[in-house]
Amino acid sequence: MKILITLLSSLLLIGCASTPKTILKGSDPYTESTPVSEQLLSVPDLDQPVITIAVYEFPDRTGQRKPSTKFSQLSTAVSQGPETYLIDALKSVSGGDWFKVIERNGLDHLIKERQLIRSTRTEYDGDLESKNILKPLLFAGLIIEGGIVGYDSDVKSGGEGARYFGIGMYDQYRTDQVTVSLRLVAVQTGEILLSVSSIKTIASYAIGADVFKFLDLGTKALEIEVGVARNEPTNYAIRTAIEYAVLQMVEKGEEQGLWKYKKEVE
Repeated sequence: MKILITLLSSLLLIGCASTPKTILKGSDPYTESTPVSEQLLSVPDLDQPVITIAVYEFPDRTGQRKPSTKFSQLSTAVSQGPETYLIDALKSVSGGDWFKVIERNGLDHLIKERQLIRSTRTEYDGDLESKNILKPLLFAGLIIEGGIVGYDSDVKSGGEGARYFGIGMYDQYRTDQVTVSLRLVAVQTGEILLSVSSIKTIASYAIGADVFKFLDLGTKALEIEVGVARNEPTNYAIRTAIEYAVLQMVEKGEEQGLWKYKKEVE
């Protein structure tokens, strides 16, 4: 009985010493925003009229499935709606004062709704020339193209462990990598004004401890194992990479004279 208590105490001490505090608390540091989100909000004001920009689609061009060492999975490795992160990043630049983002991803729905309004007014009001006439759709001078162009799994992996008299502990890690590309296209000429890309690693970490002992002169076996793993959310990595690409686009555009920062009056 004393041996059992000793082994359990050792295992608990190993587990508590190895478990990160963030996992013990159950907190998630990625729920609100990314570090790049704060940088986007801190971009200086724009010293010109607001830039009208359109995002048609921002697809997953990797074709990758979720990595698995046991069997082939059908689920995709990355989000199939990354354009939502791109639009949110554009609307976040300097608190939303830089870009006027036009709806193009759901353009079919928008046009159908406008047609429905026109047909309803014609049928019941008898005239389209009313005070509540639909305003013309805005057009964009710039379009953002690109997408998620790369997803590499198990770029780097490793770990370490030790065992002594049937008591052991280990830790393992693995990193994946996602690559995002953005192109800024001028509508009037079709010229690619800017092209940027960003890479974000996706970290996974696991720690654990185990005990394997024979008790009562080898007639009974005791085996205990405890462990915990932390996988960085893939969507968080994609959002961070997209936001950083937008930040690069803003900075490079200012360097090339496509737009100007508003200078503070001294």
